[in-house]
Amino acid sequence: MKNEKIKDLDELAGILEDKRSGGKKIVHCHGVFDLLHIGHIRYFKQASQMGDVLIVTVTPDRYVDKGPDRPAFTETLRAEAVASMNCVDFVAVNKWATADETLRLLKPNIYVKGSEFENAAADITGKMAHEESVAKELGVKLAYTKDVVFSSSNLINKYLSNLPKEIDEYLRLFRKRYRLDELLNILNKMKSLNVLVIGDTILDEYQYCEAIGKSSKDPALALKYQSHELFAGGVLAVANHVANFANSVQLVTILGEQDDREGFVNSQLHTNVTPQYYFQPGAPTIVKRRFIDGYFFNKFFEVYEMDDSGMPPDKEDKICKWLIQVLSEFDLVIAADYGHGAISHRMRKILCENSRFLAVNTQANAENRGLHTLSIYPDADYASLAEHEFRMEIRNSNGNLSQGMKLLSNKMNTKKLVVTLGRKGCAVCDRTGGFVKVPAFAQNVVDRVGAGDAFLAVTSLAAVQDVTNELLGFVGNIIGALAVEIIGNKKAIDKLSVEKYITSLMK
Repeated sequence: MKNEKIKDLDELAGILEDKRSGGKKIVHCHGVFDLLHIGHIRYFKQASQMGDVLIVTVTPDRYVDKGPDRPAFTETLRAEAVASMNCVDFVAVNKWATADETLRLLKPNIYVKGSEFENAAADITGKMAHEESVAKELGVKLAYTKDVVFSSSNLINKYLSNLPKEIDEYLRLFRKRYRLDELLNILNKMKSLNVLVIGDTILDEYQYCEAIGKSSKDPALALKYQSHELFAGGVLAVANHVANFANSVQLVTILGEQDDREGFVNSQLHTNVTPQYYFQPGAPTIVKRRFIDGYFFNKFFEVYEMDDSGMPPDKEDKICKWLIQVLSEFDLVIAADYGHGAISHRMRKILCENSRFLAVNTQANAENRGLHTLSIYPDADYASLAEHEFRMEIRNSNGNLSQGMKLLSNKMNTKKLVVTLGRKGCAVCDRTGGFVKVPAFAQNVVDRVGAGDAFLAVTSLAAVQDVTNELLGFVGNIIGALAVEIIGNKKAIDKLSVEKYITSLMK
């Protein structure tokens, strides 16, 4: 049976118009209220004493940005819980992501927030500052309750966590070793970095299909086309991830002179990425075309459109001269090397010898497996690679991970080396012999394509700050968890999502 206090937002606006006409003072509270606790109860009681009618609006599920697996309770249940409070007169589920338009619609006399929101500058989302501005515009009085502050996220982490027990235990110990502000400070410091990203442009085309059976004449799988999407992958994705955190990003990459797709590439780049293209004669811009089951998202097969013979000597010479001139200007250089010819042997040597801090990944794929391994970048400061790529480099399929990583790190003289382990998280070692494993936090894996690129991009920005091995792995696994929820490279990882994810785990 529906609680009579719960109203549609537009219906509530009409009710409040009548209340105001009768001289009633309207008080408004707004929030997620994912787990109703004593802090909320006191907040509502104090707010109700400020006027005659207390209304509460609840953030809809689709706009809750508190981190993974949130909200724990649906908007319907959250509204019902709030409506059960005697001091609350009316409840509505909001239509928008913030309370800005809600304030304009409902026109309360007083808008009440908890004491933790009194300093709007401390709100990493910036929402409170917008709400303050709207309240001032409308002549709505802002008020703050004064009482003990509780955290729904903290209570959910303790009693309603969806994470496996071993990860909950890891996080419990991690919170004792590190503070939330330490982690957020790592992200904030990334803003000041001037970054060069170099590597292969790859356009990822997803052809969504339905398997309809075997061809009548050949032993071939027959597919029915449904739709398709084209994403900016490879070094373009790395540059876009970096651009959401760093101050400025210079991109250097190769496009094909034949069907260059430059217009599409430009349309996909973040506004603070400055591209510098070189064009390979007689070659297409690389397209990796994946044929995918549109319902289960299983991949049937892939077709590559490319020419990885590399640049002719005169054009290679031009790139090398430019690199020698500018490398010292960048705090960080990221080489996203997929082995398709964008970075030549000579260019790798220049990057290793002239970069102030060089982060690299040499990706193994169907064409270059076993031929394109990390040791082509001796003296790289930071390297990140998947376990199968690491195993190829050390020529050992199942040896001790820690020993193998330390041997490779010493051989290459890297400051830090990370091996990503899929569902097992990642391992990090450094040149002093330090080694740590950090568990994975991903719970919802949609697509693994692009996750390694996102991991490399953001951990490179942390590695140049010389953060501890564990913090590097922790940040990387947050990035990985967000990346595998995205289809291909449909969007870049943004700083606010990372801050929210970290905050939800640290409470």
